[in-house]
Amino acid sequence: MKSRKTLIITLAVILLGIVTLIIVLSRGRSRTFSQDFQIEAAARPGGVEKIYMADKENHQVTLDYVNDSLWLVDGQFPANQHSVDLLLQTLSDMRIRSQVNKAAEKNVIRQMAAKSIKVEVYFKDYRISWFNDKFRLFPFQNRRVVYVGHDTQDMMATYMYREGDKNTYIVNIPGFRGCLSPRFVVDHYAWRSHSIVSLPVQRIAKVELQIPATPDESFSVDRVGDGFVFNLLNPPHQADGFDTARVAQLLSSFVNLNFDEYARAVPKVELDTTFSAAPRTILNITDIDGNTHSLKTYIKYSNPDDLRAMPDTSMYQVFDLNRLYAILDNKDTVLIQYYIFDNILQPASFFLGRDHSYLAR
Repeated sequence: MKSRKTLIITLAVILLGIVTLIIVLSRGRSRTFSQDFQIEAAARPGGVEKIYMADKENHQVTLDYVNDSLWLVDGQFPANQHSVDLLLQTLSDMRIRSQVNKAAEKNVIRQMAAKSIKVEVYFKDYRISWFNDKFRLFPFQNRRVVYVGHDTQDMMATYMYREGDKNTYIVNIPGFRGCLSPRFVVDHYAWRSHSIVSLPVQRIAKVELQIPATPDESFSVDRVGDGFVFNLLNPPHQADGFDTARVAQLLSSFVNLNFDEYARAVPKVELDTTFSAAPRTILNITDIDGNTHSLKTYIKYSNPDDLRAMPDTSMYQVFDLNRLYAILDNKDTVLIQYYIFDNILQPASFFLGRDHSYLAR
């Protein structure tokens, strides 16, 4: 009886091994390109763990998965989640439209050798995956390398080569009218988040705005229990009768506050003038855990060359009326929009209900 039980167990183990071998082989490179060119793991939360991209000019960028709402750029900067989601969707949805024909393949390969983007995708895979990924066994980290080349003439697809294949393919997303190459960008700044702060009102401890040119207009809004008080900073004292609606609007501005773009090429004339002067405003936002984000703002000129020609640079016409410079947390120089900050960079008199109101500049 015991030997019979042992035989049954042995046969079951052998059968499971055979089934496993069949599954592994069926998921191997013998599958046709139309079945496995896309990366199915990209459709699963946390399925893709890392994406590395590099171009022929030695630019490179790495995106690392932390959790479902956070990716890091080059291991330290929060990524733009929308951009990452779009890339993952592309990896999941892209399909081969056709194989490059033999007559054109040599020319396509030559162009890709001169200019293409290497994309390495590291993802969680399983040796056994049944019933639409509901039953999975034997996890391991897989790696797929794809070279993204130029776009087709009709701008509806992109040439790609997958490492290990014999052929080059024309790849698109069925139902999407457009090419895919713009989604594979080797630019550190293009992937970084534009978030300044993301704080609901209940997590705000203090908001402080300093205006160096008019210190009597500097103020802070401080949490006291479940409410807030309005304090003037010069001289320090609590102000009564502030406009609660305007202060509430100020506090709600920090739920999802973003800057416009990174200022990556500030003209030297502005470095020598604008940034050598005191900031127009200094904004500090502190959360209930004691973390503070700072934003120092500076005037941006519509045409920096005018600084050399105009004797009076305070003239209204030379200012950029849409955007201004800001230094975020004493690290990154960015551009912000007056429109977005209209309710934030106002002087104390605006919140105290006085007749005049203006954007602090």
